[in-house]
Amino acid sequence: MSNLNSPKRQFLAELFHTAVAAADPRLILKDMLPPPPKGRTVVIGAGKGAAQLAQAFEALWPHPYEGVVVTRYGYGAACQRIQVLEAAHPVPDQAGVEAARALQCALQGLGPEDQVIALICGGGSSLLPAPPEGLTLEDLQALNSALLASGAPISVMNDIRKQFSTVNGGRLAELAYPAQVVSLVVSDVPGDDPGAVASGPTVPGRRSAGDVLEEVAARGLELPQHCMTFLKDAAQRPSLDAPSNTRTDVIASAGQSLAAAAEAARARGVNAWVLSDAIEGEARDVALVHAALARQAAQSGFPHCAPLVLLSGGETTVTLRHKGRGGRNSEFALSLALGLEGQAEIAALAADTDGIDGSEENAGAFVDGGTTRAMRAAGVDPRGALQRNDAYGAFAAIDALFHTGPTGTNVNDFRAILIGDLPES
Repeated sequence: MSNLNSPKRQFLAELFHTAVAAADPRLILKDMLPPPPKGRTVVIGAGKGAAQLAQAFEALWPHPYEGVVVTRYGYGAACQRIQVLEAAHPVPDQAGVEAARALQCALQGLGPEDQVIALICGGGSSLLPAPPEGLTLEDLQALNSALLASGAPISVMNDIRKQFSTVNGGRLAELAYPAQVVSLVVSDVPGDDPGAVASGPTVPGRRSAGDVLEEVAARGLELPQHCMTFLKDAAQRPSLDAPSNTRTDVIASAGQSLAAAAEAARARGVNAWVLSDAIEGEARDVALVHAALARQAAQSGFPHCAPLVLLSGGETTVTLRHKGRGGRNSEFALSLALGLEGQAEIAALAADTDGIDGSEENAGAFVDGGTTRAMRAAGVDPRGALQRNDAYGAFAAIDALFHTGPTGTNVNDFRAILIGDLPES
């Protein structure tokens, strides 16, 4: 599939954009906003789509309000009254520390007649570094780097991050008490647990330091020594949750977006099978399972005859073995390409719905049965690139990277595998 404008690539890209459109901020916020309070309305937010959510809020909310949100560098959007701050992702920086303080300041002095509307989506964990006493930004940077390289599921990473924050794990809701906090959450986590999205800054409930310490030991995770010492000390102290007054709604998710993509595929005369919206695991291993399912469907016509598109979402992980380039979707795609070698009737796209795969500028990559042959012709050993964690370089060599730019939303990974030829339009 060397042609960038091939019908199959266009079809797969259209499904991706349909999935993203199903999580459009104005669409999802329209019927979810609460009535105005007697007192103040304060808007806070964090995540890679927080600025677009804030912009949509301003278009929909006719009452007085004020607020501040933080998003990744380059993901900002023009707002009239809500301050939009930008910080680093996935490894936090000083701008994130200042943004966390700004959100904390915005919640000071609220009363029972005031209302906080929290616009939360994926990426907030890194964008709101708020080290507790005894820790520094450098400690949190080292912690995030270790977690990102560990291959641990996002739920485990965020349980750990909550222990090293004065913001996450519902602490912003506690700070806002007695005001009511209405959290509107765009889920980017398998299972759609709102407390796991952005490490749940406004969602009550967090595991004890002792439980998290046991999880770290059971998984053999290697945290920076200063962070391990802090966690061990915290496990010796009683855990006391402060009161909060909260309501939480998940307003968009991978499941909703995959359903929209499936409907769009069927409208084009292509059968659709949603495998799952909550797939986790090592990206290269999950890809081989997808490849096996695709090969079986191509050979047997089960569960539907071709043309058929297999759809899935969730959040895979990558255990970094070398310092190559590429996020989890590009690594999934490269492993999938190896698993689909010679399968001329199969094409695929794996991409992150926020438009950025890991720390690179691409959303993901396209694959077909000739991808690995094209890489070798370009002087790239695909299996060696996978072992080096250099999926980005491998796909760049054959012009198969998928670029969208920031999408303004984030409902996690999107994977589409097309079996057979498209119907004639």
